[in-house]
Amino acid sequence: MKAFKNEPFTDFTNPKNAAKFREALAKVKSELNKDYPLIIGGEKIFTEDKIESINPSNTSEITGRVSKATPELANRAIETAHLKFNEWKNTPARKRSDYLFKAASIMRKRKFEFAAWMVYEVGKNWAEADGDVAEAIDFMEFYAREMLRYDKGTKLVKIKGEENTQYYIPLGVGVVIPPWNFPLAILVGMTTAAFVTGNTVVLKPSSDSPVIASKFMELLEEIKLPAGVVNFIPGSGGQIGDLIVEHPLTRFISFTGSREVGLRINELAAKTQPGQKWIKRVTAEMGGKDSIVIDSELKSIDEAAAGVISSAFGFQGQKCSACSRVIVHDKIYDKFIDLLIEKAAALKMGPAEENPNMASVINKRSQESILNYIQKAVAEGGKLVFGGSKGRSTGYFVEPTIIINVKPNDTIAQEEIFGPVLAVIKAGNFEEGIAIANNTEYGLTGAAYTKDKKKLKKAGDEIFVGNLYLNRKCTGALVGVHPFGGYNMSGTCSKAGGFDYLLLFMQTKIVAEKIYK
Repeated sequence: MKAFKNEPFTDFTNPKNAAKFREALAKVKSELNKDYPLIIGGEKIFTEDKIESINPSNTSEITGRVSKATPELANRAIETAHLKFNEWKNTPARKRSDYLFKAASIMRKRKFEFAAWMVYEVGKNWAEADGDVAEAIDFMEFYAREMLRYDKGTKLVKIKGEENTQYYIPLGVGVVIPPWNFPLAILVGMTTAAFVTGNTVVLKPSSDSPVIASKFMELLEEIKLPAGVVNFIPGSGGQIGDLIVEHPLTRFISFTGSREVGLRINELAAKTQPGQKWIKRVTAEMGGKDSIVIDSELKSIDEAAAGVISSAFGFQGQKCSACSRVIVHDKIYDKFIDLLIEKAAALKMGPAEENPNMASVINKRSQESILNYIQKAVAEGGKLVFGGSKGRSTGYFVEPTIIINVKPNDTIAQEEIFGPVLAVIKAGNFEEGIAIANNTEYGLTGAAYTKDKKKLKKAGDEIFVGNLYLNRKCTGALVGVHPFGGYNMSGTCSKAGGFDYLLLFMQTKIVAEKIYK
């Protein structure tokens, strides 16, 4: 087996690649507005009540309609997964890994098609969608190899007269609740990690991205993953979310999403239900309020500004790792703001299929929330120097927005906005910049730019985040290279895409045997 290697990103400046992607967009566009079932034990079930997925860049366009699960169907999904677990847990690790290798191979061949679905369903431009698919492939390739490594067991200290073995066994039924912003990569990562380790899954996708989730279920059918290993139940959190988390047969919950929902899941899972035999394990990756600290001593002020713009406005700022606060040394504060405005002005905004720098935000609720945050920032004394409005009359658009003179404890400096809004905060020195970076309840990603080696060391030691980047942007974690996850209200620091991640889906067993001579 070849060593793991990250899936390369597509160069869309190559005319051949661009032409092939346009072909994929045309193919997907011809398949919009179809109905998709929920799936329990391999049975495809169509319900009257459906989630209607809308293209956020063109709200007159329906990406697809996905059947919603009722509480009765959600219960059935949990019970089906529980029954299947008794069989699936005994499937050899090599066979489980082979399913991932096969799925990754097929996804690689249809990379542009999977990416095109995300262009239409969540408003990713070509590069962002391509990166999402690449990460999904990486997760499957990486976790397949990791399962084979764990299957070898662990060496123990030897003692005379005993043969001792340590190995790993699966947990049981897992509830997987992925987000909409990485609707393929994170969904694929959490789901495949759960079943490659021998667990069975009840998958509840985001209601903003159920079609791409349905496409992944079609892929699992194509590789002939046994029915019941992954059960697919789209639906509202209010109707089935609490139920599947609280269910006594649920053994673990893997969640990526907002702080509010993550804390609720943690609270519900902590309460033991009648008939429950275990303490449920919760893996929660939640929000961020990520900062980039800019020193006055830089190798390139232009490069630093470019890194901030990319981190703040890539995928419309809809990443938990996005830079929402840039903390700038007062000696270069005005000059840095001028550079930010210049680079923001160069960004093109439009429908995602046209491959702009920025497309729409995910839905109307998000658009309204972002615009309200901008108004509040100005009301609290911030100065709007760029953007601040919708920018387009069709679709859920918000312009790249820069607000200066923001104080460290202002609302937009503390609350996660999840949109293209950048707060610029002044610091008297690098040390003060680090203190400001640490003043939120989150601890996900961050970055620092300086040419001073001692300051880089200080940033590395003192900025309290799970993923810190020095002299580069704070987004773009790669599987195996930058295991991802943060502290405090950013979650349980699961380090997805890392060498410890699969342990979250397994438990350790020791077998000690006395040896007779």
